[in-house]
Amino acid sequence: MVFRIASSPYTHNQRQTSRIMLLVTLAAVPAIIVQTLWFGPGSLVQVILGCLAALAGESAILKLRNKSMSVLGDNSALLTGLLLGVSIPPLAPWWMVIVGTLFAIIFAKQLYGGLGHNPFNPAMTGYVVLLIAFPVSMTSWLPPESLAATVPGVSDVLHTIFTGHTLAGDTVTQLKMGIDGISQATPLDTFKTGLRAGHSVAELKQAPVYGGILAGIGWQWVNVAWLAGGLFLLMKGTIRWHIPVSFLLTLLVCSTLGWWLLPETCASPAIHLFSGATMMGAFFIFTDPVTASTTPKGRLIFGALAGLLVWLIRSFGGYPDAVAFATLLANITVPLIDYFTRPQTYGHR
Repeated sequence: MVFRIASSPYTHNQRQTSRIMLLVTLAAVPAIIVQTLWFGPGSLVQVILGCLAALAGESAILKLRNKSMSVLGDNSALLTGLLLGVSIPPLAPWWMVIVGTLFAIIFAKQLYGGLGHNPFNPAMTGYVVLLIAFPVSMTSWLPPESLAATVPGVSDVLHTIFTGHTLAGDTVTQLKMGIDGISQATPLDTFKTGLRAGHSVAELKQAPVYGGILAGIGWQWVNVAWLAGGLFLLMKGTIRWHIPVSFLLTLLVCSTLGWWLLPETCASPAIHLFSGATMMGAFFIFTDPVTASTTPKGRLIFGALAGLLVWLIRSFGGYPDAVAFATLLANITVPLIDYFTRPQTYGHR
């Protein structure tokens, strides 16, 4: 009888990084399609620009580091570009998504040593840099097509992204004008700015961007599409349930208590759950296997912390959405969370 002696690990899940990243990318396709249908082809253009910039940036850094180009095959750069591109307003200038993506790849990922060594989520790092540097451009979204006074075609969108105005001479600002000449913002931004302007919650719910539904025209269905993609990842075993469930449950509890105790200043749970980047964050951002907690208890704590941070920043902070900031703040705590939630080694106290 022959006994084979081998080193650990002794169990394998037969899943490569490239396959995991590819599954996450495929799961994001429904949300990209829905977002494109509601906000125009500019969203798809931004995703393509982000993916191309990510692949180009990673290729350049790998060459400078004398690393094998086979690293591009792990699809992590492609996913970073996709997640950042889909977060950019549809008519943002072409250079904006490229600058954000290159910063994410070079400074938030490769300078730390590449995939597996970066402490912060690269896509959200690039997004935060753009949001701080260009706050107006990053919060100026097109109104949903059902509310838009002018619906630009593909040629107009491309011309606007690359030149700053349409073929007819309209500027980006003119295209972003909706009903009655009021510039459309996201539901979260509409709620926050409306409260600061002295409007009541009841008045804000009558805004065209809500359209009488729970969380805003367009945005609610985009979040449903991200939720569907997230459930697909759970069924495939690509992500664990701990972080999404903990995050969404904490956000639900906090928003319900805030809505009950401070109904004139806090948004409803439906707005928090199905607006902004909530579902994208729950299933595609916070579950990043590199920057999230790795222990079962740690994942629950990490998700709960992220949910609390999202609600606090949205309710009392200066930015309408908070997923990106909550991601980076929660990433900081991961080493501490993992240290105190390490599973007990068999045979040891």
